[in-house]
Amino acid sequence: MISVFDLFKIGIGPSSSHTVGPMKAAAAFAAAADARVARVRVDLFGSLAWTGEGHGTASAVMLGLAGEQPDTVAPERAERILAAARAGHALDLGGRLAIDFDPARDVVFDRLTPTPAHPNTLAFSAFDAAGEVLRSERWCSVGGGFVVREDAVGVVVPETAAVPHPFASAADLLRIGQRTGLSFAEIVFANECALRPAAAVEAHVLRVLDTMMSCIERGMRSEGELPGRLRVKRRAAALLARLEADRFRNVRNPHEMMDHVSLFAIAVNEENAAGSRVVTAPTNGAAGVMPAVLRYFRDSCPGASPAGMRIFLLTATAIGGLFKMNASISGAEVGCQGEVGVACSMAAAGLAAALGASNAQVENAAEIGMEHHLGMTCDPVGGLVQIPCIERNAFGAIKAINAASLAMRGDGSHYVSLDQVIATMRQTGADMHAKYKETSQGGLAVAFPEC
Repeated sequence: MISVFDLFKIGIGPSSSHTVGPMKAAAAFAAAADARVARVRVDLFGSLAWTGEGHGTASAVMLGLAGEQPDTVAPERAERILAAARAGHALDLGGRLAIDFDPARDVVFDRLTPTPAHPNTLAFSAFDAAGEVLRSERWCSVGGGFVVREDAVGVVVPETAAVPHPFASAADLLRIGQRTGLSFAEIVFANECALRPAAAVEAHVLRVLDTMMSCIERGMRSEGELPGRLRVKRRAAALLARLEADRFRNVRNPHEMMDHVSLFAIAVNEENAAGSRVVTAPTNGAAGVMPAVLRYFRDSCPGASPAGMRIFLLTATAIGGLFKMNASISGAEVGCQGEVGVACSMAAAGLAAALGASNAQVENAAEIGMEHHLGMTCDPVGGLVQIPCIERNAFGAIKAINAASLAMRGDGSHYVSLDQVIATMRQTGADMHAKYKETSQGGLAVAFPEC
């Protein structure tokens, strides 16, 4: 079972697969190091090699080797660690062993070696003072901040704890709901409570929601340029100022609500691009969709309540889990349909559920949300999670609201099932050329050769 703790992780930007995952893998490698280690080298392959520089992978790896974790790393401490490595060629491995570490030498962006089994692969090597290899490990960052050893990619791990309502498809969810009378959110919550105390589940849900809303607020206040050679200017603060000016002039445009939803999504993804704290939902590149739709529900839907936001998040967990289990949430594996597309599907289902939709209508909303993202490529300009990623989140949020509305206007019956769409997304991703899957070698990424 994919848990709400797995799917919604709190970390730092700009990428769950290229920043959060590599940091976690590096921290795991460092934790097992012994006193003989004098130097560590990290080799990055596939998408990590092609877009890792723009995605902050080298910095993430250094922080992980220093024992930092994405959900707890303090920005001030991170800057000190990175400065020491870059200027002084020194690193405290695992926070306890002083080693020689030169980022220019010891983080290798290997674009020549053929892509391994997974496009986001890291190889760690620890050396003693004589230059002999003490230990080596290969890890894969498989999307959404999930990491596994390379030999575990594709391996199905049996459940270690029984849950009352196991499911592996949308059809399973619908059958469980019909048999028990439970909603998707109630099914997920019952399963979560079989793994840990209910209070811990509730606390995590509240922390995720609070982090999402705080990220919107922070993004709407921040100005200036985003990091990277594109020198992209933040837009959220200016968008908010224009919307506020219209309100004070009593100007109400018909599309005002869409502008607000776009504002919320852009605010989050500008924070992500700046390396700030966000929630993977289900990835960092798609981190703005869910918060924007949640904020729309909270501020604009009659009867909205904290309980409704909880239903939203738990329902989205069920849908995101299906994509993770049966397809992918990695842009390097299936393109942006696996990131913004999945986020749209999750948000559409969550919103419909929070508004009182039936299970059939919720499944229909999720299906609509993904159906109209099929084939979306991942082609970040300059290897940065900025163009077109930030705007794509805004459009994903708008589509999610539309999908929920369309589903709730019907009775839940439809021709193409969510399971069929998930299978189609998986196959579309497999058929997609590698240059369109987070390598910045195709699509919009090559429209600007100067980048």
